[in-house]
Amino acid sequence: MSEIWAERVSHLYAMMQSCALCPRRCGVDRTKGQLGTCGIGAEAVVSSYGSHFGEESVLVGRFGSGTIFFAGCNLKCVFCQNYDISQLRRGTIVSTDELASMMLQLAQRGCHNINLVTPTHQIAHIAEALKTAREMGLKLPVVYNCGGYESVDVLTLLDGIVDIYMPDIKYGDNEAGEKYSGVPDYWDRCREAVREMHRQVGDLQVVNFNTETGRSILLATRGLLVRHLVMPNNVARTEKVLEFLAAEISKDTYINIMAQYRPEWHASRFPELNRRITREEYVDAVQKARRLGLHRFAD
Repeated sequence: MSEIWAERVSHLYAMMQSCALCPRRCGVDRTKGQLGTCGIGAEAVVSSYGSHFGEESVLVGRFGSGTIFFAGCNLKCVFCQNYDISQLRRGTIVSTDELASMMLQLAQRGCHNINLVTPTHQIAHIAEALKTAREMGLKLPVVYNCGGYESVDVLTLLDGIVDIYMPDIKYGDNEAGEKYSGVPDYWDRCREAVREMHRQVGDLQVVNFNTETGRSILLATRGLLVRHLVMPNNVARTEKVLEFLAAEISKDTYINIMAQYRPEWHASRFPELNRRITREEYVDAVQKARRLGLHRFAD
């Protein structure tokens, strides 16, 4: 696998020369420092890393999810709650050796996984760092925590490298993706990506982890975990998202139907986005999921 992994890393870096790491296919030569729409050039940029306890319980476990937040993003969501990282790109340039060291430090802290947040546009550096970390003893599952706008060509290169895919499915149509995230084909590309993710890793697998107090905790080890944020006035077309998962992926899909929408960044410019969701909107989304046969819900 080491030789294959090295070939895949080389392929990913080659894709940066006329950047095609995401469906935007900016075509700029990021290896020479040109910036893609993501705002990142030749080097990896990390905003922060540490033990994170705000993720799904199957990732957090007892000692937290080993989260690395990458600066920049291939989407331009007008309501982004992490806009200082994704849009303002606040972070520090790191080498791949430093990135590998972060992963090993998180493992030493007892984290249950390495959680790569917004990895899409920096995946060449990440794959190289993961190879180094694995060779130095890293054994934790790797979580690919992304916005759902992914290239199947790139995902294919991650087969056997990523253990847990955790995409957002933001919208159930292309129109919303263009209006609120700045891409014309979000729904088309997202469905392709989620199909490929599920092909690679299947439904989410969990195991019992026994704490020192004797309490048993479920931990994810491999598979697909989908997030969907319920948005006001049904702008996310939630039912279409749920229908897709139930009919084309699996009724056993592990899904987090999220209620924490709040109007951040530029959301106030869009009247339909400029409020929190109601309890009725959230309950309606969960009920629709259950009617469609979805039954594995994250907490």
